Amino acid sequence: MKQLILDIAAPPPPSLDNFLPGRNAELLHALRTLVQASDAECQLYVWGASGSGKTHLLRAAVAAALSQGLSAAYLTAADDADGLSAEVDLLALDDVEQLDASAQIGLFNRINAARAGQGRVLIAGNAAPAQQDLRLDLTTRLGWGLVYQLHVLSDIEKAVALASHAAQRGFDLQPGVADYLLRHWRRDLPSLMAALDTLDHYSLETQRPVTVPLLREVLREVGE
Repeated sequence: MKQLILDIAAPPPPSLDNFLPGRNAELLHALRTLVQASDAECQLYVWGASGSGKTHLLRAAVAAALSQGLSAAYLTAADDADGLSAEVDLLALDDVEQLDASAQIGLFNRINAARAGQGRVLIAGNAAPAQQDLRLDLTTRLGWGLVYQLHVLSDIEKAVALASHAAQRGFDLQPGVADYLLRHWRRDLPSLMAALDTLDHYSLETQRPVTVPLLREVLREVGE
């Protein structure tokens, strides 16, 4: 069981494929186009509440770019501002609302460079560009490209996704399992799916159905 516990404790790496779009299908399509199409819009800004999946999408876009042989980098506002001038095909910047004065200038210049044909920028923040407490000229530029609000999946949507995933693996999700997972485990969908996969493996090894008591047992081991 120890190895299974390690499996469930480690969420899978973020990818565009393991992100359930929900009401964000247009955004997901725009991200794929940003990475894949040479004639795509050079700038995309995504905003949403904490836990909505912004970091997942930025890291996934960088991974997708790297898999296609492009150069790409993921940065947060806490990283060295010099990283904003890195010569990469795709630069993804997270937590734009936390940029200090120096980094705001760096991002301003980076956006100008992207508009001049030097790479692409993907930026994430906690609010729409006009609502950010940043330099006025920077907030203006944040709105120059595509802007999308990232909508959080509802618990109902997550539960439906979990039930569908279970069906694809050949078992029925017992009543209460999805609700218990949502209350006691990480709430991002990739982690929830990984937990379900691990529970399925464990249930097959122990010849026990995937039920709330089994889930409670595994999560208790994780907590310890």
